[in-house]
Amino acid sequence: MLGKFAAYLQKRLAITDEQATEAVSCLKTKTIKKGQVLLNAGDLKSEAYFVNSGLLRYFSIDEKGKEHIIQFAPEDWMLSDRDTTVFNEPSEFYIDAIEDTEVVIVKKDFFPAIKNIVPEILELNILMLHNSIRFMQKRLNMLLSATAEERYLDFIKLYPNLTLRVPQWMIASYLGITPESLSRVRKDLAKKHFR
Repeated sequence: MLGKFAAYLQKRLAITDEQATEAVSCLKTKTIKKGQVLLNAGDLKSEAYFVNSGLLRYFSIDEKGKEHIIQFAPEDWMLSDRDTTVFNEPSEFYIDAIEDTEVVIVKKDFFPAIKNIVPEILELNILMLHNSIRFMQKRLNMLLSATAEERYLDFIKLYPNLTLRVPQWMIASYLGITPESLSRVRKDLAKKHFR
């Protein structure tokens, strides 16, 4: 099902159907069952994952065994670990499937390899990297300065369709709060909107 990734490229670049089809012809898809791990801490994998269907999460586990969710990747999102894909260092993070998921595996050399077919691809890669940095800067600022309610509202804005797809404890982990605190935030918001 490479058509979704071809459409993703066409949406972001002024390329023909033929260019898009040729560009993705070297890629492969993979189906991951719910709970299956794509990346473990310590792995060296020079690949990113474009989500055709399903849902991935990117997280770390601290020395006490507590999970800290950094990012979710629903349909039409791309997810990778920079330690391993860019710096060729073992990952400190994990990527697993929250739902049965189909991904397109995008190897590290994909963007440079297809620049003869789609010259604009390197610019898209740079734009994607800048968007990733922008996302992480905003996320860090929210964690440092926003209230739990503000973080939850930002989560809903960023991931409008995930509140029913993701367990509440995962949302709490992403927000950096306890599940009990998330429950209070949701109750308070419900009261504000139903007065």
